[in-house]
Amino acid sequence: MTKRLVEIYTDGACSGNPGPGGWGTLLMFDGRTKELAGYEEQTTNNRMEIQAVIEGLQALKEPCSVKIYSDSAYVVNTFKQGWLEGWKRNGWKRGPKKNQPVQNEDQWRILDLLVQKHNVEFIKVKGHSGNEFNEVVDRLAVEQIELNR
Repeated sequence: MTKRLVEIYTDGACSGNPGPGGWGTLLMFDGRTKELAGYEEQTTNNRMEIQAVIEGLQALKEPCSVKIYSDSAYVVNTFKQGWLEGWKRNGWKRGPKKNQPVQNEDQWRILDLLVQKHNVEFIKVKGHSGNEFNEVVDRLAVEQIELNR
């Protein structure tokens, strides 16, 4: 039995870095869409980018084949370049001497567990380049900041 294919677009935004932040997620399956968005009072852009992916995967009710589209090189490279596996091997340390803590470790641990439940492919998209769905999630993330000012 083939797993259902779900496409998820994600984006994070921050006003100041750190500062107030928002995230936006768009799930697409079988011609239907679902928008999710959230806000944090004090955060960073990278945390919002990761949170958007976490929220998208947490919304899935069963194991799926998932294509995650993100304009965050940080998020995409963590999986495509094997950074996550290296961090885990090194006891969640990074750097030339493997002695620096991994930033956002709490979120990476959650995302690691979520990714293991699905067949996930991460795809880098160029931000602010007219990609319709990337523009939707960017708007969702920025709106969260504006709504909570």
